[in-house]
Amino acid sequence: MATLNTASPWHSHFKGQAYYHVWATHRLLEAVSRVSDGDYRRDVGLFFKSIHGTLNHLLVAEHLLWYARFAKGASPVLALDAEIEPHPERLAQALNGGAANWSHLIGTWPSERFDSHLDYQTSKGVPQTLPFAASLAHVFNHATHHRGQVTAALTTLGHPAPELDWVYYLQQQDAEAKKP
Repeated sequence: MATLNTASPWHSHFKGQAYYHVWATHRLLEAVSRVSDGDYRRDVGLFFKSIHGTLNHLLVAEHLLWYARFAKGASPVLALDAEIEPHPERLAQALNGGAANWSHLIGTWPSERFDSHLDYQTSKGVPQTLPFAASLAHVFNHATHHRGQVTAALTTLGHPAPELDWVYYLQQQDAEAKKP
């Protein structure tokens, strides 16, 4: 029986990305929770129109499509703009919970998995094979992209936006590690 090597550079890198993802998602959703429903649902010119539309897209893409592909080998067919959760608080809970699932999942993979391929079907049902690690990097990059759109929307609407840069996460982690 092979032992699971979770000390590989891939595990370390992607676990770090997953922890950052939880941190950034939580900070963003905390800021969004203070926005009026009118601003939350206002079309501010984002690809998915509003803050709400963009957060629903993250739920669809990251949790219902990509997580299913990586965790279960499943390829659900869903519209990328589907409104899965209309209620802001429940949507935030789903996004926070979904973000937390990635670090556990990453820890279950053997090191050689990162050098393989991910076979899945696109949201339109087209078969696809891509490099596994690069596809996983896409998940976190995609979330960062849309978090940036939401912070821009917050600023445009006159609300404070949280600082979500990776370096601030690293600085916070370093400060916490130095606490007695």
